[in-house]
Amino acid sequence: MMKAVVVYKPGGPEQLVYTDVPRPALKAGWSLVRVRAFDGGYAEYVLLPNEQIYPVQSELPWEILAAIPETYYTAFGSLKNLRIEDGYTVLVRGGASGVGIAFLRLMRAQFPHMYIVGSTRREEQRTRMLAAGYSDVVIEEDGILRTDERYDCILELVGPAVMKDSMKHLVRGGILCNTGLLGGKWDLEGFEPIGDLAEDAYLTSFYSGNVREEHLSELFAYIRQYKVPVRPERVFTLSDTAEAHRWLEGRDGFGKAVVLV
Repeated sequence: MMKAVVVYKPGGPEQLVYTDVPRPALKAGWSLVRVRAFDGGYAEYVLLPNEQIYPVQSELPWEILAAIPETYYTAFGSLKNLRIEDGYTVLVRGGASGVGIAFLRLMRAQFPHMYIVGSTRREEQRTRMLAAGYSDVVIEEDGILRTDERYDCILELVGPAVMKDSMKHLVRGGILCNTGLLGGKWDLEGFEPIGDLAEDAYLTSFYSGNVREEHLSELFAYIRQYKVPVRPERVFTLSDTAEAHRWLEGRDGFGKAVVLV
């Protein structure tokens, strides 16, 4: 047996139950992995297909190492797809999210003076986001950014629910990378490419499931080279996973949380 956090019925954080469950049984082509800290893997052991296991060389402690593969890998892949160059202006829509803060830290480490703006629906996040490193903060109301600024690149973490509005804030020839789905919509409805894409704009995307060993190694090399601060905002134990979700979903939730097993 092993300890795990499981969900038996729909609901909020109160449905995350810390309990005993059978340890996964080995099978051909898969490996049983002991979880030390994990981003979203709430169990002491997990069964993984061998093609999804990659070696990593790092001296980071578990609570910091665990924040990198999902959150920073997603942010790093988005950064690469945005083709960002020194001197660009950048908007992170959903800037207070875990991926948003990871993206900001990756950017600031390489481009310390770049103009990077973060958006949020909550005015009370402004001070915290500025302290995190954003050049400015834009408030979003009812899916509309309250600014007339345009940007060379937009990291879209809210997703298809607001993409039409985001396109209005791209410069000619700009790039938008759709990575997140914080707006709760997975597809574009009523999006007419010729009319709704910004002039000469490029639309790309990134998905954290697109994992390659060479890209993972490149990310760790980037973090070492630019001394990127990757420490999570909060660290919880496995038995406190429900509390971690309450924090993430509450008004104080900001950046990344990690669960130590």
